Amino acid sequence: MADSNFIDYVKILCRSGKGGAGSRHFYRAKYVPKGGPDGGDGGRGGHIILRGNKNMWTLLPLKYNRHVFAGNGQSGSGGRSFGKDGDDVIIEVPCGTVVFEAETGEYLCEVNEDGEEIKLLRGGRGGLGNWHFKSATNRTPRYAQPGEPAIEKSVILELKLLADVGLVGFPNAGKSTLLSSVSAARPKIADYPFTTMEPQLGIVSYRDNRSFVMADIPGIIEGASEGKGLGLRFLRHIERNAVLLFMVPADANDIRTEYEILLRELTQFNPELVDKHRVLAISKSDMLDDELIAEMEKDLPEDIPHVFISSVTGQGITALKDMLWQAITDESNRIEPTTITHRPLDGHHRVREEDEFIFENVPTMSDDEDEEFFDEEWDDEIEYDWDDDIDPKEYE
Repeated sequence: MADSNFIDYVKILCRSGKGGAGSRHFYRAKYVPKGGPDGGDGGRGGHIILRGNKNMWTLLPLKYNRHVFAGNGQSGSGGRSFGKDGDDVIIEVPCGTVVFEAETGEYLCEVNEDGEEIKLLRGGRGGLGNWHFKSATNRTPRYAQPGEPAIEKSVILELKLLADVGLVGFPNAGKSTLLSSVSAARPKIADYPFTTMEPQLGIVSYRDNRSFVMADIPGIIEGASEGKGLGLRFLRHIERNAVLLFMVPADANDIRTEYEILLRELTQFNPELVDKHRVLAISKSDMLDDELIAEMEKDLPEDIPHVFISSVTGQGITALKDMLWQAITDESNRIEPTTITHRPLDGHHRVREEDEFIFENVPTMSDDEDEEFFDEEWDDEIEYDWDDDIDPKEYE
């Protein structure tokens, strides 16, 4: 997987900008004695913003840009001059990206629509200048507010492909062959296990110029939920699918047993996958006759619709499309993106090489910048806090 351009899991370090310090300047001019305070407010720090991009299909750009830092707000100055706001940083991500906190694995947010923007980290608000604190009893306030500090956080971005139908099956079950026969996708097909090393998407044409998206993931083996094989890493891509198409070859020793193994692995990965609509397709059925098909139907699971198909001869493909379309358009199967519950990242759902990644050479604020960021003199008896009641300026 190291040479693949398809990256669906990456760990990055984000830091929003610090807010600029307010100025404690006093107006000074010839013939204007006691000009009074006129220190301006500091600018706000830059935000870290996620933006969905339908033209992206991988998180590869972030793999080589793991440090994302927004600009700091500048300090205020005399004449009630406000400091410049820090520059925002916009991170372009594919639609279907989910964000987790790296330390705890807690779900933070997700981006599903093209152009959708989510403020991942808010920049610090700028401090108020001393002119805000003047009053009848305090005409020369010699203090101002410092800016709010920056927020630094390590996050994990996980891409979950947006598709209507997800293919689930053991290696060499005929998933890639089916995808190539019903769509224009050209996945790698060979007679050895784990031919598919990364997810593949294909658009399947249906009647009356309608279509739906089908996703193929690497084969699952028994014990995948415990870290065996490749299927566990890519099971995240079927969490958003409306329908799960289980594929079991006709030459399997026991179709029911293989189906139950696949269902058990999905349940252990995410229990909510059991609630999705499921369809069972028995592939490679061109080697069966009608009598043998009738005999095999007696041992198939009764709680799931099934169809015998052959991707080579086209047997049962039309019936399969009808079953999938009916399941996709079923009103009871419509799930809004906001209602999807994403399981938190734990030891089974993490990618070890990303989780153990160490951020090196992280730039920090220099001593000179620290001196510019805060005022030179502070009154130790004043408690500097953020009170929204005395804040006359609206901070974005």
